[in-house]
Amino acid sequence: MDITPDKQARAFRDQDRVWPSRVIPCASAVRPLPPHARSLADLTFEVGGVRHSVSDFMDRCRTAGLLILKDGEIALERYGLGHGPLSRWVSFSTAKSVTATLVGAAIHDGAIGSLHDRCDRYLSRLGGSAYEGVTLRNVLRMCSGVAWGEENVPEERSDLPRLRAALATRRPGAVLDLACSLPRAHPPGAVFNYSTVESCLLGALVVAATGRPMADYCAEKVWGPAGMEADGYWLLESEGGLEMGGFGVNARLRDVGRFGLLVMEDGEGFSGGRVFPPGWRDLAGQPDSAATDFGALLPGSPAGYGYHWWSLPGAPFRDGIHAGACLALGAHGQRIYINPAERVVAVVQSAWREPKDEDAEIETVTLFRAAVLALRTGPA
Repeated sequence: MDITPDKQARAFRDQDRVWPSRVIPCASAVRPLPPHARSLADLTFEVGGVRHSVSDFMDRCRTAGLLILKDGEIALERYGLGHGPLSRWVSFSTAKSVTATLVGAAIHDGAIGSLHDRCDRYLSRLGGSAYEGVTLRNVLRMCSGVAWGEENVPEERSDLPRLRAALATRRPGAVLDLACSLPRAHPPGAVFNYSTVESCLLGALVVAATGRPMADYCAEKVWGPAGMEADGYWLLESEGGLEMGGFGVNARLRDVGRFGLLVMEDGEGFSGGRVFPPGWRDLAGQPDSAATDFGALLPGSPAGYGYHWWSLPGAPFRDGIHAGACLALGAHGQRIYINPAERVVAVVQSAWREPKDEDAEIETVTLFRAAVLALRTGPA
């Protein structure tokens, strides 16, 4: 029986009430998001020969929140499904990009020496496992070579039930124990293989390297510098345990937009100070290996992969509108789109009926393209 949009929306808003979580405190100084001179309230776009409005998109894609920023100013902000500007929404896998950003921050701080470092240098628990000797760079690329079935595999071969079972125990260290039980399938760096377990491993590595809970480190390196207006929450694997680096950040729509701005501005905090190394945005946001290059990831997909960010090619759009853009993706329609060349950040919080929806995905990317083009034209 299909869950109603209403019940699904409530579930996505209330994750921190039903699962252990840790607060990410809001910033002491909030970054203002003034209105942009060009409003996108009248935006339309065409899919399959049919023209759609923003309201059509919100209804068809079961969208709870839509925010489009140009130069740090709001060109469009809409809510649905009972969601509003004061409520938080779960991130699903867009949290992976937050985790990767914290890796960049730890490198900038010197807590992590280099992307060439072996993961077991920071997590001794990995010694003797298939992750022994695997570098941070290859885990960030999702090219560890460790066996895991998540994307593009039949349901009966998916390893996600094993992750759910580990989490269901609510036992500290259960996810890392699962990672250490996995066999090797390929040489490190040779094959892209999407794995939420690897993002959780990276989260544990950040905690080990910095000696701090990820939520606390995130407050200092992301929430504060980005000027977040409200507390966020990061779901934990157990009471008082590790944050789940692969998912589980609950935040307001505007604060997710502020995270996008921090990344778009290459780690320069809105009130000064640097969060991650210069150039990290483009390093993390674009492919840097044959295994993660555009078109090499999944059959039929033109996307590439950076360091826990999906990369959009300039083609097949003849105007190259998405060239240099990157995207954080989460199940059920969570999206953070960053286009540095156009100075555009877009955030979508949704409640798709299924984790994936090809039609909704096409509409979302087409909406982003239409918004970028419209914002080139100046005030309406």
